[in-house]
Amino acid sequence: MLDVIVIGGGVIGGMILRELTKYELRVALAEKQSDVAMGQSRANSGIVHAGFDAQPGTAKARFNLLGSRMMPEIARELGVKYQNNGSLVVAFSEKELSHLKELLHRGEQNGVAGLKILTKEELVSLEPNVGDEAIAALYAPSGGIICPYGLTIAAIGNAMDNGAELCLGFAPCEIKPLPSGYRIVATDGRTLEARCIVNAAGGGCKEIAALFGDELEIGHRRGEYLLLDRTAGRHVSHTLFSAPSERGKGVLVSPTVDGNLLLGPTATVTEAEDVETTEPGMSEIREKAARLARGLPLRDVITSFAGSRAFHPSHDFYLRESDRAPGVYHCAGVESPGLTASPAIAEYVVRELIGSRLPLKKNPAFCGKRSSEASFRELSPEEKNEVIRRDARYGTVVCRCERVTEGEIVRAITENPPAVTVDAVKRRTRAGMGRCQGGFCQVQVAAIIARELGVPIEEVTKSGGDSYLVVGRTK
Repeated sequence: MLDVIVIGGGVIGGMILRELTKYELRVALAEKQSDVAMGQSRANSGIVHAGFDAQPGTAKARFNLLGSRMMPEIARELGVKYQNNGSLVVAFSEKELSHLKELLHRGEQNGVAGLKILTKEELVSLEPNVGDEAIAALYAPSGGIICPYGLTIAAIGNAMDNGAELCLGFAPCEIKPLPSGYRIVATDGRTLEARCIVNAAGGGCKEIAALFGDELEIGHRRGEYLLLDRTAGRHVSHTLFSAPSERGKGVLVSPTVDGNLLLGPTATVTEAEDVETTEPGMSEIREKAARLARGLPLRDVITSFAGSRAFHPSHDFYLRESDRAPGVYHCAGVESPGLTASPAIAEYVVRELIGSRLPLKKNPAFCGKRSSEASFRELSPEEKNEVIRRDARYGTVVCRCERVTEGEIVRAITENPPAVTVDAVKRRTRAGMGRCQGGFCQVQVAAIIARELGVPIEEVTKSGGDSYLVVGRTK
């Protein structure tokens, strides 16, 4: 029997799993999809929020500030790209300026350092391409950006390096109480047993809670995005926010850690998880983003996508033990700034919640550092030659747009957590994330996966399930 099972392979589940491996515990993560980071952690803004937006005294305010302070070191340990680029909440009217003053006061109450309201002149000096109608901005120098799925993959991979087990395609459908824990039964008949369970299933938290007899209300909000090519990545240097509303933080314009420019998200409440993109959504993004930053090169849009964000009716993080099932802990409604708060939430869940039930003895073998190879394209000519000398596969470029090599793809397939689909390779290497969006390299990536796994290419999928790329042979 395991000590703890974490249900949900997003950034919350991944960070909790990694935190658990700091102690002498037997732990596993159960994820219903074919890869980790396929839910909320796949499609969000990737912003490390400073902490001025949450209401003082809430779990959001507490864990946002702690997580923001922890994130640079976490990123360094896990080899994940992070930039402290600072954020600007832009006001376009006196009413919005009044709201900025409220955010300033709220942020100071939350303990956020360095907050300042900038005049129009100060704002333009920082961001020359800010919208002409802007009159002021709230500046948060501690704001940053990170890759959300990269952080998730690295956290889970590091946990696996430290002994955690990963169970993909494991969709819980039944819970059986045991004298000292629980047995989780998956739809395919597999079972896992543990003394404690962490429900970090994101949009599926309500369904998982119901298996334990708990009633948990969860809402869903669709957020749509536009992503621009790296040619547009320097249009702004800070993250530009619209003034927030009751629907969320509004549309933003932000660079990404990989050099692209991100616009969005919308905020549409839906009955269930919904990741469809819509023309009204795209129009809203273009209109609002153009107000934030003038001269946006919208011809450089290379893709659109949407993510579904789960929220609790309280609009605060729901982090507590089950009312009906001792040793079961729900981590639900972790909407923005959940990514920022994830390392702090993980510490709280493990040390305060699980630690009240299980003895936490430090794991002397734990290593929190994850080896990270720089992207091949970022190496100097001398470094590239040395890498190719050690492994000739790095001399073959598979993805032309992102200049991703065969060696990098093989590494993604073989390291923890393994990439067994084309999109899983994409999230780890960026193969297929460039201007052509996989038009040239997708089949080559599938062929490499088939070769490394020893399976026919007809069995390789784009993103799991029935998303086959090849359905037959002509000869």
